Amino acid sequence: MEHRSQAESALGGAAYGMLFVLGVVMGVVGGFTHPVSVWHFGSIPVAAIVWVLALFGVCLGAGKLMRARLGAVVTAGGWLLVTLPFTLELGSGDLVIAQGAAGYIYLYGGLVALVVAYFLSPSSGGESWLLRGYSPKNPM
Repeated sequence: MEHRSQAESALGGAAYGMLFVLGVVMGVVGGFTHPVSVWHFGSIPVAAIVWVLALFGVCLGAGKLMRARLGAVVTAGGWLLVTLPFTLELGSGDLVIAQGAAGYIYLYGGLVALVVAYFLSPSSGGESWLLRGYSPKNPM
C-alpha cells in the first residue's frame, strides 16, 4: 500500500474541495440561467442543453484528471446539493427550476450526464495529475 505525505494528502483534499465548489457554482449559475429565452432555437432550449453538456464535461474531466470516480462524484455532489433544492416550490409559489422543457432537460439531462460521467471515469486510482512529480525522465 502506498503511503502519502501530509502535504500530498492536503493537496488532494484541497483539489477535491475545489471540485465540490465548482459543482456548487455550476449548480447556482446553471439553475438561474438554463431557461434564458434568448437561447431558444424554436422550441428547443439551447441554454439547458449547453448546461447539461458542460456538466458532463466538467464531471468527466474531474474524474479523469483525478484518476478516480471520486472526482466526478464530488463535483456531481456539489451540483446536486444546489440543484435539488431549486426544484422545491417556495411558500410564495416561486421555483428556480420550473416545470417545462428547459427545466426538464436541465434537471433530468443533468442527472443522466452525471451518471454517464461517473461510469466513463477511471474506476481505480493511481496517482492523480496533481500528485505526480515532474522529472526529466517522466515528463508527466
